[in-house]
Amino acid sequence: MKNSVAKALFNSHSYPEYRKLVSDLLFEGKSTDNEQSENMLHYTTLNETRMNRLDKTMKISGENILKLQSLKKEYIWLVLAEGWCADGAQLIPVFNKMVNESDKIELKIVLRDENEDFMNQFLTNNSKAIPKLVIIDKETGNVCGSWGPRPKGAIDLIKNYKEKFGIVDEIAKADLQMWYLHDKGISTQNEVIDLMLNQEQ
Repeated sequence: MKNSVAKALFNSHSYPEYRKLVSDLLFEGKSTDNEQSENMLHYTTLNETRMNRLDKTMKISGENILKLQSLKKEYIWLVLAEGWCADGAQLIPVFNKMVNESDKIELKIVLRDENEDFMNQFLTNNSKAIPKLVIIDKETGNVCGSWGPRPKGAIDLIKNYKEKFGIVDEIAKADLQMWYLHDKGISTQNEVIDLMLNQEQ
């Protein structure tokens, strides 16, 4: 585990570096995916707009700011992501805003498809679902928790839709984006902070 964590950290990007990487690739008509396609390019373009909006509008609640500032240990949040991932576009800006409120957390982002060994240790129901937030104790280098790929409300929405209709189609994806819009990142903040506070007990 420690070897794959070290390798992933070596390959990782800060939030501004990740945003620049995705933007530069888009400028060249590419996405971060190993296999380029019109679909991936389309999703990446949509996500660029989403992330720009969230960078401007996303707020961390006052209560959650206090909790983030109360952390005693130091952590790295290592996030598995790709530029085309719609959930990543909704969640990574939230992680970034949370990290900006704490001097105890450093955010690093690593591309899933370039770090398969690392991804394979954090599968969700045997799938490489992203984004996946991996919490690393900075002092020991140990993984002390993980979260993702979605907050519970979003997971339930997709699960219920799939049970009812048997597929996840464009309507389900649109419903999911509306859920994120109304939630304003609060569920993600609360769930991740609860996980962090549990690490400190």
